[in-house]
Amino acid sequence: TSPMEYLTRWRMLLACDRLKNTRDSVALIANAMGYESESAFGKAFKRVMGYSPRQHR
Repeated sequence: TSPMEYLTRWRMLLACDRLKNTRDSVALIANAMGYESESAFGKAFKRVMGYSPRQHR
């Protein structure tokens, strides 16, 4: 696992927590995780987690 992969996985775990425990929008969470768009975040989330942010919620 590269440092970048580790960081991305860590960000997604933080995002999972926020998706489950807050009513923040996916766009707001994406921005907080350092993504410029909800779309880029959604693609990265699905690549790492295997499902979409909305499915996690």
